[in-house]
Amino acid sequence: MTDSVSSQHARHRAEAEVVSPHLPSGYTAEPIPTYNGSDNASPSPSDPTSPPEPQDSLRLQGGDIHREIFKIGARAKLGQRAATFAAPNIRRSSIFEPENHIPASEQRAPGGFRRQFVQQQQKRVNLTNAPVARDFVSFLALYGSFAGEDLGESEEESVAPSEDEEGAQPSETRPLLGRRKSTRRPIRPGDAGTTKSFFTLLKAFIGTGIMFLPKAFNNGGILFSSITLITVSLLSVLSFHLLLQCRRRHGGGYGELGAAIGGRKLRALILTSITLSQIGFVCSGMIFIAQNLRSFLNAVTPGSHFVLDTKALIAIQLVVLIPLALIRDISRLGPAALLADVFIFIGLFYIWYYDISTLATFGMHPTVQLFNPDAFTLTIGSAIFTFEGIGLILPIQSSMSQPDKFPRLLYIVMVIVTIIFTSVGALCYATFGDKTRVEIISNYPQTSKLVNSVQFLYSMAVLVGTPVQLFPATRIIETKLFGDRASGKRSWTTKWKKNGFRTSITVVCGLISIVGASDLDKFVALIGAFACVPLVYIYPAFLHFKGVARSRWVRAGDVILCVIGSAAMVYSTSVTLSTWIRG
Repeated sequence: MTDSVSSQHARHRAEAEVVSPHLPSGYTAEPIPTYNGSDNASPSPSDPTSPPEPQDSLRLQGGDIHREIFKIGARAKLGQRAATFAAPNIRRSSIFEPENHIPASEQRAPGGFRRQFVQQQQKRVNLTNAPVARDFVSFLALYGSFAGEDLGESEEESVAPSEDEEGAQPSETRPLLGRRKSTRRPIRPGDAGTTKSFFTLLKAFIGTGIMFLPKAFNNGGILFSSITLITVSLLSVLSFHLLLQCRRRHGGGYGELGAAIGGRKLRALILTSITLSQIGFVCSGMIFIAQNLRSFLNAVTPGSHFVLDTKALIAIQLVVLIPLALIRDISRLGPAALLADVFIFIGLFYIWYYDISTLATFGMHPTVQLFNPDAFTLTIGSAIFTFEGIGLILPIQSSMSQPDKFPRLLYIVMVIVTIIFTSVGALCYATFGDKTRVEIISNYPQTSKLVNSVQFLYSMAVLVGTPVQLFPATRIIETKLFGDRASGKRSWTTKWKKNGFRTSITVVCGLISIVGASDLDKFVALIGAFACVPLVYIYPAFLHFKGVARSRWVRAGDVILCVIGSAAMVYSTSVTLSTWIRG
Protein backbone atom coordinates (compact mmCIF):
# COMPACT_ATOMS: atom_id res chain seq x y z
CA MET A 1 0.00 0.00 0.00
CA THR A 2 2.85 2.34 0.93
CA ASP A 3 4.59 1.61 -2.37
CA SER A 4 1.44 2.38 -4.36
CA VAL A 5 0.92 5.67 -2.48
CA SER A 6 4.56 6.64 -3.09
CA SER A 7 4.37 5.83 -6.79
CA GLN A 8 1.13 7.79 -7.08
CA HIS A 9 2.68 10.80 -5.38
CA ALA A 10 5.74 10.54 -7.67
CA ARG A 11 3.43 10.49 -10.70
CA HIS A 12 1.66 13.62 -9.43
CA ARG A 13 5.00 15.40 -9.10
CA ALA A 14 6.02 14.36 -12.63
CA GLU A 15 2.74 15.61 -14.03
CA ALA A 16 3.16 18.91 -12.22
CA GLU A 17 6.64 19.36 -13.69
CA VAL A 18 5.20 18.97 -17.18
CA VAL A 19 2.24 21.30 -16.70
CA SER A 20 3.69 24.06 -14.50
CA PRO A 21 5.92 25.75 -17.15
CA HIS A 22 2.84 26.36 -19.32
CA LEU A 23 0.61 27.92 -16.63
CA PRO A 24 0.50 31.64 -15.79
CA SER A 25 2.29 32.54 -12.56
CA GLY A 26 0.48 33.85 -9.53
CA TYR A 27 -2.54 31.55 -9.75
CA THR A 28 -3.30 28.31 -7.97
CA ALA A 29 -6.04 25.80 -7.37
CA GLU A 30 -5.06 25.26 -3.75
CA PRO A 31 -7.55 26.31 -1.08
CA ILE A 32 -6.93 29.98 -0.11
CA PRO A 33 -6.73 30.16 3.72
CA THR A 34 -8.74 32.76 5.60
CA TYR A 35 -7.33 34.60 8.64
CA ASN A 36 -8.92 36.21 11.69
CA GLY A 37 -8.00 39.76 12.52
CA SER A 38 -6.26 38.66 15.78
CA ASP A 39 -4.24 35.96 14.12
CA ASN A 40 -0.61 36.95 14.41
CA ALA A 41 0.38 34.36 11.86
CA SER A 42 -1.39 36.14 9.08
CA PRO A 43 0.93 37.98 6.70
CA SER A 44 0.66 41.75 6.62
CA PRO A 45 -0.31 43.24 3.28
CA SER A 46 1.84 46.26 4.03
CA ASP A 47 4.95 44.18 4.64
CA PRO A 48 7.12 44.64 1.54
CA THR A 49 9.22 41.57 2.33
CA SER A 50 6.28 39.17 2.19
CA PRO A 51 5.73 37.38 -1.14
CA PRO A 52 2.50 38.17 -2.99
CA GLU A 53 -0.32 35.82 -2.21
CA PRO A 54 -1.34 33.52 -5.11
CA GLN A 55 -4.78 34.18 -6.49
CA ASP A 56 -7.39 31.59 -7.16
CA SER A 57 -7.32 30.34 -10.76
CA LEU A 58 -11.11 30.83 -10.88
CA ARG A 59 -10.44 34.54 -11.23
CA LEU A 60 -9.03 33.93 -14.71
CA GLN A 61 -11.27 33.97 -17.78
CA GLY A 62 -12.72 30.52 -18.19
CA GLY A 63 -11.35 29.57 -14.83
CA ASP A 64 -13.96 26.92 -14.19
CA ILE A 65 -13.10 25.25 -17.49
CA HIS A 66 -9.36 24.88 -16.97
CA ARG A 67 -9.62 24.36 -13.20
CA GLU A 68 -8.57 20.73 -13.51
CA ILE A 69 -5.28 21.73 -15.13
CA PHE A 70 -4.32 23.89 -12.12
CA LYS A 71 -5.31 21.04 -9.79
CA ILE A 72 -2.54 18.92 -11.29
CA GLY A 73 0.06 21.15 -9.66
CA ALA A 74 -1.97 21.42 -6.44
CA ARG A 75 -2.12 17.63 -6.03
CA ALA A 76 1.66 17.41 -6.13
CA LYS A 77 1.92 19.75 -3.11
CA LEU A 78 -0.37 17.65 -0.93
CA GLY A 79 1.00 15.09 1.45
CA GLN A 80 1.05 11.48 0.47
CA ARG A 81 -1.88 10.62 2.72
CA ALA A 82 -3.97 13.53 1.53
CA ALA A 83 -3.30 12.61 -2.04
CA THR A 84 -4.82 9.16 -1.55
CA PHE A 85 -8.22 10.72 -0.76
CA ALA A 86 -8.41 12.75 -3.97
CA ALA A 87 -11.59 12.30 -5.90
CA PRO A 88 -11.34 9.83 -8.74
CA ASN A 89 -10.59 11.32 -12.16
CA ILE A 90 -13.69 10.63 -14.25
CA ARG A 91 -11.91 11.42 -17.50
CA ARG A 92 -9.59 8.47 -17.12
CA SER A 93 -12.05 5.95 -18.41
CA SER A 94 -11.37 2.97 -20.59
CA ILE A 95 -12.38 4.98 -23.64
CA PHE A 96 -9.44 7.37 -23.27
CA GLU A 97 -6.99 4.88 -21.85
CA PRO A 98 -6.86 1.67 -23.91
CA GLU A 99 -5.10 -1.38 -22.63
CA ASN A 100 -1.37 -1.82 -23.18
CA HIS A 101 -1.02 1.88 -23.85
CA ILE A 102 2.46 3.15 -24.80
CA PRO A 103 3.40 6.17 -22.63
CA ALA A 104 4.34 9.50 -24.20
CA SER A 105 8.04 9.04 -23.41
CA GLU A 106 8.12 5.89 -25.54
CA GLN A 107 6.08 7.52 -28.30
CA ARG A 108 8.76 10.18 -28.64
CA ALA A 109 11.32 7.49 -29.41
CA PRO A 110 11.90 6.54 -33.09
CA GLY A 111 9.01 4.39 -34.29
CA GLY A 112 6.89 5.10 -31.24
CA PHE A 113 3.80 6.19 -33.15
CA ARG A 114 4.06 3.17 -35.41
CA ARG A 115 4.31 0.76 -32.49
CA GLN A 116 1.20 2.17 -30.88
CA PHE A 117 -0.68 2.01 -34.17
CA VAL A 118 0.20 -1.67 -34.65
CA GLN A 119 -0.81 -2.37 -31.06
CA GLN A 120 -4.15 -0.65 -31.48
CA GLN A 121 -4.80 -2.55 -34.70
CA GLN A 122 -4.11 -5.84 -32.96
CA LYS A 123 -6.49 -4.95 -30.12
CA ARG A 124 -9.08 -3.69 -32.67
CA VAL A 125 -9.32 -0.32 -30.90
CA ASN A 126 -11.27 2.41 -32.66
CA LEU A 127 -8.70 5.07 -33.61
CA THR A 128 -11.26 7.86 -33.39
CA ASN A 129 -11.82 7.04 -29.70
CA ALA A 130 -8.19 6.30 -28.84
CA PRO A 131 -6.08 9.43 -29.27
CA VAL A 132 -2.32 9.33 -29.73
CA ALA A 133 -1.84 10.70 -26.21
CA ARG A 134 -4.10 9.11 -23.61
CA ASP A 135 -4.63 12.29 -21.54
CA PHE A 136 -3.80 15.98 -21.46
CA VAL A 137 -0.48 15.60 -19.65
CA SER A 138 0.75 12.99 -22.10
CA PHE A 139 -0.24 15.26 -24.99
CA LEU A 140 1.65 18.16 -23.43
CA ALA A 141 4.74 16.06 -22.81
CA LEU A 142 4.58 14.67 -26.35
CA TYR A 143 4.23 17.91 -28.31
CA GLY A 144 5.88 20.31 -25.86
CA SER A 145 3.63 23.30 -26.46
CA PHE A 146 0.41 24.56 -25.03
CA ALA A 147 -0.96 27.60 -26.84
CA GLY A 148 -3.91 26.29 -28.78
CA GLU A 149 -1.66 25.89 -31.86
CA ASP A 150 -3.12 24.10 -34.85
CA LEU A 151 -0.49 21.47 -35.48
CA GLY A 152 -2.01 20.61 -38.84
CA GLU A 153 -1.36 24.13 -40.10
CA SER A 154 1.58 24.85 -42.39
CA GLU A 155 3.29 27.89 -43.76
CA GLU A 156 1.55 27.41 -47.08
CA GLU A 157 -1.88 27.19 -45.53
CA SER A 158 -3.41 29.73 -43.17
CA VAL A 159 -6.79 30.75 -41.89
CA ALA A 160 -7.55 34.34 -42.76
CA PRO A 161 -10.69 36.40 -43.19
CA SER A 162 -11.72 37.39 -46.68
CA GLU A 163 -11.35 40.95 -47.94
CA ASP A 164 -15.01 41.68 -47.33
CA GLU A 165 -14.90 40.25 -43.81
CA GLU A 166 -11.90 42.28 -42.61
CA GLY A 167 -13.78 45.59 -42.52
CA ALA A 168 -17.22 44.22 -41.64
CA GLN A 169 -18.77 44.40 -38.19
CA PRO A 170 -19.24 41.08 -36.41
CA SER A 171 -22.70 39.63 -36.82
CA GLU A 172 -24.52 36.39 -36.21
CA THR A 173 -24.07 35.38 -39.85
CA ARG A 174 -20.33 35.98 -39.91
CA PRO A 175 -18.36 32.71 -39.62
CA LEU A 176 -16.09 32.27 -36.65
CA LEU A 177 -13.24 31.10 -38.87
CA GLY A 178 -12.22 32.72 -42.13
CA ARG A 179 -11.71 30.96 -45.40
CA ARG A 180 -8.77 28.63 -45.53
CA LYS A 181 -6.28 29.84 -48.09
CA SER A 182 -4.01 27.16 -49.43
CA THR A 183 -1.54 27.01 -52.28
CA ARG A 184 -1.41 23.25 -52.15
CA ARG A 185 -3.56 20.95 -54.16
CA PRO A 186 -5.16 18.06 -52.32
CA ILE A 187 -2.85 15.08 -52.41
CA ARG A 188 -4.65 11.99 -53.52
CA PRO A 189 -3.20 8.67 -52.44
CA GLY A 190 -1.92 6.48 -55.24
CA ASP A 191 -4.17 3.68 -56.40
CA ALA A 192 -2.19 2.14 -59.29
CA GLY A 193 -1.28 -1.49 -58.93
CA THR A 194 2.05 -3.07 -59.79
CA THR A 195 0.93 -4.31 -63.22
CA LYS A 196 -0.43 -0.94 -64.29
CA SER A 197 2.70 0.83 -63.04
CA PHE A 198 4.85 -1.69 -64.91
CA PHE A 199 3.31 -0.86 -68.29
CA THR A 200 3.25 2.87 -67.52
CA LEU A 201 6.95 2.77 -66.67
CA LEU A 202 7.69 0.71 -69.78
CA LYS A 203 5.96 3.28 -71.98
CA ALA A 204 7.81 6.12 -70.23
CA PHE A 205 11.08 4.87 -71.75
CA ILE A 206 9.91 3.54 -75.11
CA GLY A 207 9.24 6.54 -77.33
CA THR A 208 10.62 8.13 -80.46
CA GLY A 209 14.21 7.71 -79.24
CA ILE A 210 14.22 4.00 -80.04
CA MET A 211 13.88 4.77 -83.76
CA PHE A 212 17.15 6.74 -83.70
CA LEU A 213 19.20 3.87 -82.26
CA PRO A 214 19.94 2.04 -85.57
CA LYS A 215 21.64 5.16 -86.95
CA ALA A 216 23.44 5.55 -83.60
CA PHE A 217 24.79 1.99 -83.97
CA ASN A 218 25.94 2.90 -87.48
CA ASN A 219 27.79 5.91 -86.08
CA GLY A 220 29.54 3.99 -83.30
CA GLY A 221 29.83 0.40 -84.47
CA ILE A 222 27.87 -2.59 -83.21
CA LEU A 223 30.20 -3.50 -80.31
CA PHE A 224 30.94 0.02 -79.09
CA SER A 225 27.29 1.04 -79.34
CA SER A 226 26.11 -2.03 -77.40
CA ILE A 227 28.63 -1.38 -74.62
CA THR A 228 27.69 2.31 -74.57
CA LEU A 229 23.99 1.57 -74.33
CA ILE A 230 24.46 -0.89 -71.45
CA THR A 231 26.78 1.55 -69.62
CA VAL A 232 24.29 4.39 -70.02
CA SER A 233 21.57 2.10 -68.70
CA LEU A 234 23.59 1.20 -65.58
CA LEU A 235 24.47 4.84 -64.88
CA SER A 236 20.81 5.80 -65.37
CA VAL A 237 19.69 3.18 -62.87
CA LEU A 238 22.21 4.53 -60.37
CA SER A 239 20.95 8.09 -60.91
CA PHE A 240 17.33 6.97 -60.52
CA HIS A 241 18.28 5.27 -57.26
CA LEU A 242 19.91 8.46 -55.96
CA LEU A 243 16.87 10.49 -56.94
CA LEU A 244 14.54 8.08 -55.13
CA GLN A 245 16.68 8.32 -52.01
CA CYS A 246 16.40 12.11 -52.13
CA ARG A 247 12.64 11.76 -52.55
CA ARG A 248 12.45 9.44 -49.54
CA ARG A 249 14.33 11.94 -47.38
CA HIS A 250 12.87 15.27 -48.55
CA GLY A 251 9.72 14.42 -50.55
CA GLY A 252 8.30 16.32 -53.51
CA GLY A 253 9.00 16.28 -57.24
CA TYR A 254 12.22 16.87 -59.13
CA GLY A 255 12.04 20.66 -59.00
CA GLU A 256 10.83 20.63 -55.39
CA LEU A 257 13.80 18.49 -54.41
CA GLY A 258 16.08 21.06 -56.00
CA ALA A 259 14.41 23.86 -54.02
CA ALA A 260 14.52 21.90 -50.74
CA ILE A 261 18.18 20.90 -51.05
CA GLY A 262 19.85 23.49 -53.24
CA GLY A 263 17.54 26.50 -53.16
CA ARG A 264 15.54 28.35 -55.78
CA LYS A 265 18.42 28.68 -58.24
CA LEU A 266 18.89 24.92 -58.44
CA ARG A 267 15.16 24.45 -58.89
CA ALA A 268 15.19 26.97 -61.75
CA LEU A 269 18.15 25.15 -63.31
CA ILE A 270 16.38 21.80 -63.14
CA LEU A 271 13.19 23.20 -64.63
CA THR A 272 15.21 24.86 -67.41
CA SER A 273 16.85 21.54 -68.30
CA ILE A 274 13.46 19.81 -68.31
CA THR A 275 12.08 22.51 -70.60
CA LEU A 276 15.00 22.26 -73.03
CA SER A 277 14.89 18.48 -73.13
CA GLN A 278 11.14 18.37 -73.76
CA ILE A 279 11.40 20.96 -76.51
CA GLY A 280 14.22 18.90 -77.99
CA PHE A 281 12.06 15.77 -77.92
CA VAL A 282 9.25 17.65 -79.65
CA CYS A 283 11.51 19.04 -82.37
CA SER A 284 13.17 15.70 -83.08
CA GLY A 285 9.74 14.09 -83.23
CA MET A 286 8.53 16.66 -85.76
CA ILE A 287 11.58 16.02 -87.96
CA PHE A 288 11.08 12.28 -87.66
CA ILE A 289 7.41 12.60 -88.66
CA ALA A 290 8.22 14.79 -91.67
CA GLN A 291 10.94 12.47 -93.00
CA ASN A 292 8.78 9.37 -92.55
CA LEU A 293 5.78 10.99 -94.23
CA ARG A 294 8.00 12.07 -97.11
CA SER A 295 9.19 8.49 -97.58
CA PHE A 296 5.60 7.29 -97.30
CA LEU A 297 4.39 9.74 -99.97
CA ASN A 298 7.23 8.76 -102.30
CA ALA A 299 6.25 5.10 -101.90
CA VAL A 300 2.49 5.48 -102.42
CA THR A 301 2.78 8.07 -105.25
CA PRO A 302 5.60 6.72 -107.46
CA GLY A 303 6.51 8.94 -110.41
CA SER A 304 4.72 11.97 -109.02
CA HIS A 305 6.44 15.30 -109.71
CA PHE A 306 4.73 17.04 -106.82
CA VAL A 307 6.36 15.84 -103.62
CA LEU A 308 6.43 17.90 -100.44
CA ASP A 309 9.84 18.36 -98.88
CA THR A 310 10.65 17.91 -95.19
CA LYS A 311 10.33 21.61 -94.32
CA ALA A 312 6.85 21.85 -95.83
CA LEU A 313 5.72 18.73 -93.98
CA ILE A 314 6.99 20.23 -90.71
CA ALA A 315 4.92 23.36 -91.36
CA ILE A 316 1.83 21.26 -92.11
CA GLN A 317 2.16 19.54 -88.74
CA LEU A 318 1.56 22.88 -87.02
CA VAL A 319 -2.03 22.81 -88.27
CA VAL A 320 -2.61 19.76 -86.06
CA LEU A 321 -0.27 20.59 -83.17
CA ILE A 322 -1.42 24.15 -82.42
CA PRO A 323 -5.05 23.18 -81.56
CA LEU A 324 -3.80 20.24 -79.48
CA ALA A 325 -1.36 22.52 -77.64
CA LEU A 326 -4.28 24.69 -76.46
CA ILE A 327 -5.73 21.81 -74.42
CA ARG A 328 -5.37 22.62 -70.69
CA ASP A 329 -6.20 19.21 -69.24
CA ILE A 330 -3.52 16.72 -70.25
CA SER A 331 -5.82 13.81 -69.35
CA ARG A 332 -7.85 14.61 -72.46
CA LEU A 333 -4.85 13.58 -74.52
CA GLY A 334 -4.93 10.11 -72.93
CA PRO A 335 -6.81 8.30 -75.73
CA ALA A 336 -4.45 9.77 -78.34
CA ALA A 337 -1.42 8.70 -76.31
CA LEU A 338 -2.86 5.18 -75.91
CA LEU A 339 -3.38 4.93 -79.67
CA ALA A 340 0.18 6.10 -80.19
CA ASP A 341 1.47 3.33 -77.91
CA VAL A 342 -0.34 0.71 -79.98
CA PHE A 343 1.17 2.04 -83.23
CA ILE A 344 4.67 2.16 -81.74
CA PHE A 345 4.55 -1.47 -80.59
CA ILE A 346 3.19 -2.56 -83.99
CA GLY A 347 6.24 -0.93 -85.58
CA LEU A 348 8.62 -2.63 -83.14
CA PHE A 349 7.16 -6.08 -83.75
CA TYR A 350 7.51 -5.64 -87.52
CA ILE A 351 11.14 -4.51 -87.15
CA TRP A 352 11.98 -7.59 -85.08
CA TYR A 353 10.22 -9.91 -87.52
CA TYR A 354 11.86 -8.52 -90.66
CA ASP A 355 15.39 -8.20 -89.20
CA ILE A 356 15.49 -11.69 -87.70
CA SER A 357 14.11 -13.32 -90.87
CA THR A 358 16.56 -11.37 -93.07
CA LEU A 359 19.56 -12.20 -90.90
CA ALA A 360 18.54 -15.87 -90.82
CA THR A 361 18.43 -15.92 -94.63
CA PHE A 362 21.30 -13.64 -95.75
CA GLY A 363 23.41 -13.21 -92.64
CA MET A 364 25.02 -10.01 -91.34
CA HIS A 365 25.63 -7.13 -93.72
CA PRO A 366 29.28 -7.06 -94.87
CA THR A 367 29.79 -3.38 -93.97
CA VAL A 368 29.08 -3.84 -90.23
CA GLN A 369 31.89 -2.52 -88.01
CA LEU A 370 32.66 -3.23 -84.38
CA PHE A 371 33.86 0.34 -83.84
CA ASN A 372 33.51 3.43 -86.00
CA PRO A 373 36.20 5.99 -85.06
CA ASP A 374 34.75 8.72 -87.26
CA ALA A 375 31.41 9.42 -85.55
CA PHE A 376 31.34 7.38 -82.34
CA THR A 377 30.69 10.47 -80.16
CA LEU A 378 27.23 10.83 -81.73
CA THR A 379 26.35 7.44 -80.23
CA ILE A 380 26.80 8.71 -76.68
CA GLY A 381 24.31 11.56 -77.02
CA SER A 382 21.78 9.40 -78.86
CA ALA A 383 22.00 6.67 -76.19
CA ILE A 384 21.35 9.21 -73.42
CA PHE A 385 18.51 10.72 -75.46
CA THR A 386 16.88 7.28 -75.68
CA PHE A 387 16.56 6.91 -71.89
CA GLU A 388 14.24 9.90 -71.72
CA GLY A 389 11.96 8.73 -68.90
CA ILE A 390 13.55 10.37 -65.85
CA GLY A 391 10.85 13.05 -65.75
CA LEU A 392 8.20 10.39 -65.09
CA ILE A 393 10.05 8.37 -62.43
CA LEU A 394 8.75 10.32 -59.42
CA PRO A 395 5.15 10.80 -60.69
CA ILE A 396 4.79 7.08 -61.41
CA GLN A 397 6.05 6.22 -57.92
CA SER A 398 3.52 8.64 -56.41
CA SER A 399 0.69 7.02 -58.35
CA MET A 400 1.35 3.56 -56.89
CA SER A 401 -0.71 2.17 -54.04
CA GLN A 402 2.48 0.50 -52.74
CA PRO A 403 5.35 2.91 -53.49
CA ASP A 404 7.85 0.77 -51.60
CA LYS A 405 7.70 -1.75 -54.48
CA PHE A 406 8.71 0.85 -57.05
CA PRO A 407 12.55 0.46 -56.89
CA ARG A 408 12.39 -3.26 -57.66
CA LEU A 409 9.85 -2.60 -60.42
CA LEU A 410 12.12 0.09 -61.88
CA TYR A 411 15.11 -2.25 -62.02
CA ILE A 412 13.07 -4.93 -63.81
CA VAL A 413 11.77 -2.41 -66.36
CA MET A 414 15.27 -1.04 -66.98
CA VAL A 415 16.57 -4.54 -67.75
CA ILE A 416 13.71 -5.12 -70.21
CA VAL A 417 14.11 -1.69 -71.82
CA THR A 418 17.87 -2.14 -72.22
CA ILE A 419 17.31 -5.49 -73.95
CA ILE A 420 14.70 -3.92 -76.29
CA PHE A 421 16.90 -0.94 -77.14
CA THR A 422 20.02 -3.01 -77.76
CA SER A 423 18.18 -5.58 -79.85
CA VAL A 424 16.51 -2.98 -82.09
CA GLY A 425 19.73 -1.05 -82.67
CA ALA A 426 21.94 -4.10 -83.21
CA LEU A 427 19.46 -6.01 -85.40
CA CYS A 428 18.75 -3.06 -87.69
CA TYR A 429 22.43 -2.18 -88.08
CA ALA A 430 23.38 -5.82 -88.66
CA THR A 431 20.67 -6.04 -91.33
CA PHE A 432 21.39 -2.85 -93.30
CA GLY A 433 25.00 -1.99 -92.40
CA ASP A 434 26.21 1.41 -93.61
CA LYS A 435 22.92 1.86 -95.51
CA THR A 436 21.09 2.39 -92.22
CA ARG A 437 19.04 5.60 -92.34
CA VAL A 438 17.93 7.92 -89.55
CA GLU A 439 14.27 7.17 -90.29
CA ILE A 440 14.84 3.42 -90.02
CA ILE A 441 11.46 2.40 -91.40
CA SER A 442 12.53 3.83 -94.78
CA ASN A 443 15.08 1.00 -95.00
CA TYR A 444 12.34 -1.60 -95.31
CA PRO A 445 10.76 -2.55 -98.67
CA GLN A 446 8.76 0.49 -99.77
CA THR A 447 6.68 -1.60 -102.16
CA SER A 448 5.15 -3.50 -99.25
CA LYS A 449 1.74 -2.27 -98.20
CA LEU A 450 2.46 -3.47 -94.67
CA VAL A 451 5.62 -1.34 -94.52
CA ASN A 452 3.71 1.65 -95.84
CA SER A 453 1.01 1.13 -93.21
CA VAL A 454 3.56 0.82 -90.41
CA GLN A 455 5.35 3.91 -91.70
CA PHE A 456 2.19 5.99 -91.71
CA LEU A 457 0.82 4.69 -88.41
CA TYR A 458 4.13 5.22 -86.63
CA SER A 459 4.26 8.79 -87.90
CA MET A 460 0.74 9.40 -86.63
CA ALA A 461 1.66 7.83 -83.31
CA VAL A 462 4.53 10.27 -82.83
CA LEU A 463 2.35 13.17 -84.02
CA VAL A 464 -0.45 12.63 -81.51
CA GLY A 465 2.10 12.05 -78.75
CA THR A 466 3.92 15.32 -79.43
CA PRO A 467 1.49 17.55 -77.42
CA VAL A 468 2.00 15.31 -74.39
CA GLN A 469 5.77 15.91 -74.59
CA LEU A 470 5.29 19.64 -75.11
CA PHE A 471 2.90 20.00 -72.16
CA PRO A 472 5.54 20.03 -69.33
CA ALA A 473 7.66 22.67 -71.07
CA THR A 474 4.59 24.80 -71.74
CA ARG A 475 3.39 24.67 -68.14
CA ILE A 476 6.84 25.49 -66.72
CA ILE A 477 7.23 28.59 -68.90
CA GLU A 478 3.58 29.58 -68.40
CA THR A 479 3.96 29.50 -64.64
CA LYS A 480 7.07 31.65 -64.87
CA LEU A 481 5.39 34.22 -67.13
CA PHE A 482 1.84 34.37 -65.74
CA GLY A 483 2.21 32.97 -62.20
CA ASP A 484 0.67 29.81 -60.80
CA ARG A 485 -2.60 31.54 -59.83
CA ALA A 486 -3.38 33.13 -63.21
CA SER A 487 -6.32 31.23 -64.69
CA GLY A 488 -8.19 31.71 -67.92
CA LYS A 489 -11.38 30.58 -66.20
CA ARG A 490 -11.65 33.93 -64.42
CA SER A 491 -10.14 36.19 -67.08
CA TRP A 492 -10.58 36.05 -70.84
CA THR A 493 -7.52 38.27 -71.23
CA THR A 494 -5.33 35.76 -69.40
CA LYS A 495 -6.82 32.88 -71.38
CA TRP A 496 -6.02 34.44 -74.76
CA LYS A 497 -2.57 35.49 -73.60
CA LYS A 498 -1.88 31.86 -72.74
CA ASN A 499 -3.35 30.73 -76.06
CA GLY A 500 -1.03 33.13 -77.86
CA PHE A 501 1.93 31.88 -75.87
CA ARG A 502 1.15 28.22 -76.57
CA THR A 503 0.76 28.97 -80.26
CA SER A 504 4.07 30.82 -80.26
CA ILE A 505 6.03 28.06 -78.55
CA THR A 506 4.61 25.48 -80.99
CA VAL A 507 5.67 27.66 -83.93
CA VAL A 508 9.14 28.08 -82.38
CA CYS A 509 9.46 24.29 -82.15
CA GLY A 510 8.54 24.11 -85.83
CA LEU A 511 11.22 26.64 -86.76
CA ILE A 512 13.87 24.79 -84.73
CA SER A 513 12.82 21.57 -86.46
CA ILE A 514 13.26 23.17 -89.88
CA VAL A 515 16.79 24.25 -88.94
CA GLY A 516 17.77 20.79 -87.65
CA ALA A 517 15.97 18.77 -90.33
CA SER A 518 19.06 18.30 -92.47
CA ASP A 519 20.96 16.30 -89.80
CA LEU A 520 18.50 14.60 -87.49
CA ASP A 521 21.06 12.22 -85.95
CA LYS A 522 23.31 15.14 -84.97
CA PHE A 523 20.34 17.10 -83.64
CA VAL A 524 19.28 14.15 -81.44
CA ALA A 525 22.85 13.70 -80.17
CA LEU A 526 23.06 17.42 -79.31
CA ILE A 527 19.81 17.33 -77.31
CA GLY A 528 20.93 14.22 -75.47
CA ALA A 529 24.36 15.65 -74.61
CA PHE A 530 23.36 19.19 -73.66
CA ALA A 531 19.88 18.83 -72.10
CA CYS A 532 19.53 15.20 -70.98
CA VAL A 533 22.96 14.60 -69.38
CA PRO A 534 22.42 17.14 -66.54
CA LEU A 535 18.96 15.76 -65.78
CA VAL A 536 20.05 12.13 -65.66
CA TYR A 537 23.57 12.25 -64.22
CA ILE A 538 24.56 15.64 -62.76
CA TYR A 539 21.52 16.87 -60.80
CA PRO A 540 20.63 13.56 -59.05
CA ALA A 541 24.22 13.08 -57.88
CA PHE A 542 24.46 16.69 -56.68
CA LEU A 543 21.13 16.47 -54.82
CA HIS A 544 22.21 13.22 -53.18
CA PHE A 545 25.59 14.74 -52.23
CA LYS A 546 24.02 17.74 -50.49
CA GLY A 547 20.83 16.26 -49.10
CA VAL A 548 21.36 12.58 -48.32
CA ALA A 549 24.96 11.33 -48.44
CA ARG A 550 26.81 11.23 -45.12
CA SER A 551 29.65 8.73 -45.42
CA ARG A 552 32.88 9.66 -47.15
CA TRP A 553 32.67 6.92 -49.79
CA VAL A 554 29.11 7.72 -50.78
CA ARG A 555 29.91 11.41 -51.15
CA ALA A 556 32.98 10.52 -53.21
CA GLY A 557 30.79 8.40 -55.49
CA ASP A 558 28.41 11.34 -55.96
CA VAL A 559 31.32 13.61 -56.88
CA ILE A 560 32.66 11.06 -59.38
CA LEU A 561 29.24 10.75 -61.05
CA CYS A 562 28.95 14.55 -61.26
CA VAL A 563 32.41 14.78 -62.84
CA ILE A 564 31.65 12.01 -65.34
CA GLY A 565 28.35 13.65 -66.28
CA SER A 566 29.91 17.09 -66.66
CA ALA A 567 32.78 15.75 -68.77
CA ALA A 568 30.38 13.77 -70.98
CA MET A 569 28.15 16.82 -71.47
CA VAL A 570 30.99 19.17 -72.42
CA TYR A 571 32.83 16.67 -74.63
CA SER A 572 29.79 15.27 -76.46
CA THR A 573 28.25 18.72 -77.00
CA SER A 574 31.44 20.26 -78.38
CA VAL A 575 32.27 17.31 -80.64
CA THR A 576 28.67 17.10 -81.94
CA LEU A 577 28.64 20.81 -82.76
CA SER A 578 32.00 20.63 -84.51
CA THR A 579 30.87 17.59 -86.51
CA TRP A 580 27.64 19.37 -87.46
CA ILE A 581 29.50 22.51 -88.56
CA ARG A 582 31.97 20.51 -90.68
CA GLY A 583 29.03 18.78 -92.30
